[in-house]
Amino acid sequence: MQRLPLGIQNIREILSDGYVYSDKTQYVYNLINGVKYYFLSRPRRFGKSLLLDTIGETFGGDRELFKGLWIYDSDYEFSRHPVLRFDMSNIANDTPEILRDELSIELRTRAKEEGIDFDYDTPSAMFKNLIVALFKKYGRGVVVLIDEYDKPILDRIDDTETAEANRKVLGGFYGILKSMDRYLRLTFITGITKISMASEFSGLNNLLDITLMGKYANICGIVPEDLDECFSEHIGHLSKLEAFANCGSIRDEILYWYGGYSWGGETRVINPFSLLSFFAQERFAGFWFASGTPKFLMDLIKKDPSEYVNMKYLRITESMLDTADIFDIGAELLLFQTGYLTIKEVIPTKGVSVYLLDMPNFEVREAFNLHVATTFTGKNQPFVNSAQ
Repeated sequence: MQRLPLGIQNIREILSDGYVYSDKTQYVYNLINGVKYYFLSRPRRFGKSLLLDTIGETFGGDRELFKGLWIYDSDYEFSRHPVLRFDMSNIANDTPEILRDELSIELRTRAKEEGIDFDYDTPSAMFKNLIVALFKKYGRGVVVLIDEYDKPILDRIDDTETAEANRKVLGGFYGILKSMDRYLRLTFITGITKISMASEFSGLNNLLDITLMGKYANICGIVPEDLDECFSEHIGHLSKLEAFANCGSIRDEILYWYGGYSWGGETRVINPFSLLSFFAQERFAGFWFASGTPKFLMDLIKKDPSEYVNMKYLRITESMLDTADIFDIGAELLLFQTGYLTIKEVIPTKGVSVYLLDMPNFEVREAFNLHVATTFTGKNQPFVNSAQ
């Protein structure tokens, strides 16, 4: 059986060492040949980091790495471009001063690796000049990949003053990208919460938000067809074990437990972290929640638990997503962005699209019902209806 890439976010390691991989390179090809600026929101542990790493490697010039995948046989030229990737989940953010210093250290490290010297005082000035220097060095547009852009804000959501100050630091840092158009080949930003185009983030209003675009609905996650194409050996192995003798269809149980996520209302995907954990541990369990619910979600629920009662068949509009701010966000939007709610149906209207939300699967229903809700109400019995 092929090895399971549980916890591995490096596409080179996955492809070189024979791990199972659900081919997402056609999506990458479409991105590369589309616009220059993108934003994608997905819940934690849903493959955002692996996607960014895959994009970065396609600009590394190593065509042979992708042999056997869709993009290898395409007309993509695999020309090498300089790539700047930032994982904001690894940047300390206790105060805006620490955040600013950490960004500066990160940029100076990147510059040193490239043999580039500069002397600037602020992260935004360093970032801007590093992009220009890389463009001149390589003679090609720079690829900028930013993962978990909102982590320094969400980590401090219980301290509004620090969170706001961190947002201002990030606004200045990210904001330079709009003025660097001639030096950039591609910019891709991911996060949990949707970027607010107002105030400090107004400099990012040129991003194409593909979060709810139908053609990118399955860009992260495992489609049900991959259970047959990529995991058939693993399913066959489990079907022979005594623990699954009375399980019925393992495939159907997987979809019941871990499937049901949708960002377009038509196609649905499986939580990749839960799926890989299931195969690795050979048992059904709530792996996604157990891996750590975001602290900021816990903090916000704790402030007003009653707002999170009866999270079933809720409605949101796309304009609600566009205008929401993390400091004043409704329960339904927050739970949608963090993965506790998903799109069950898109309701046709003459104006703005209306999305009907519900919990995606048994794992999420039980996790929210038995852990989140009861923790913050102090009740012994959960109040969220876990019926299908």
